[in-house]
This record gives sequence, C-alpha cells and structure tokens, in this order.
Amino acid sequence: MTDLSIEIVSQANANEILEFEKENRDYFETFVPSRGDEYYETDNFHKIINSIIEEQLQDLCYMYIIRNKEGEMVGRVNIVDIALEECRKAELGYRIGRKHCGKGYATAAVRLAVTEAFGRHRIEQLEAGTSPTNIGSQIVLIKNGFEFVSRQEKVMQVNNRWEDSIHFVRKK
Repeated sequence: MTDLSIEIVSQANANEILEFEKENRDYFETFVPSRGDEYYETDNFHKIINSIIEEQLQDLCYMYIIRNKEGEMVGRVNIVDIALEECRKAELGYRIGRKHCGKGYATAAVRLAVTEAFGRHRIEQLEAGTSPTNIGSQIVLIKNGFEFVSRQEKVMQVNNRWEDSIHFVRKK
C-alpha cells in the first residue's frame, strides 16, 4: 500500500492548497467545470477556506489534503453534502495533481477517507460519481468497495460539452 496520510483542511494549509490548485488548474479543468478566475484570488480563496472550516465544524463536510511519505501535497479527498438525516450519507470526491497520477495515491487516499467517513464521521453510505471516460477513477472506486449503481446522461458541462456521469455507492 502507498504510504501517505490525509490532513483536514485548515487555515494552516490554505496557501499550500491554493498553490496546488493553481498548479493543476488546467489539468483539473479537463475533467470538471472551471471554478473561474475569482476562485484563485488569494483573498477570495481564504474566504472559501474559512467557509469550509465552518462547515466542517457543523458536520456538513470534511475536506482533506493528501500527503505522500515525503510530506508533499499530492491531492485532495473530500466528504461533502453530508445528510444529517436518519441515514447519514455523503458524497466522496478526490483529485490527484497531474505529476502524481498513476502512483496509487487516489486508491490509498480514498481508503483512508472511507475509514474516516464510516468511523469518525459516522457516515453510513458514500456516493461518488465519475465521467464514463475516467476509467482510472472508476477503478479507484471499485478497489475501495464501491459498486456501480447508475449512469446519468448530460449532467455536467465541461469545456462547452455535456458529460455523462457514472454513479457508485458504498455502504458501511
């Protein structure tokens, strides 16, 4: 197994996250819609991080950075949209920086995030979605016990084209 750790998003790592996002912006925007230029402005980004921290304190989301054994930030993994209902479910998302892809980081980070979700955060069901063409992401989910449940057509616009989404679920 890849030796890495996950660390909760905080003001202490906000500047590092911003630099990571800037460095990988073009790469990430080939898979997901652009966040717009304003997202990458320092003052605005710190406001976003403050909002995330507040949501974490309210048990609405948990966002982590992924560090390799050298301590370098290699990606992010998030547990978001936590339903506070009787059946606590949430959505799992993750991204690995371009230069760190193919090293097993996503699989290991998702494994750690699933453990956190089902243990510390008391989540009972995790959902995740990916593009039908993102086979690597689908493999990460399957290796971590997620099962395919559905495909939705034209749910997300990326680079002026509509993309389908494949949905996976893992129950505790």
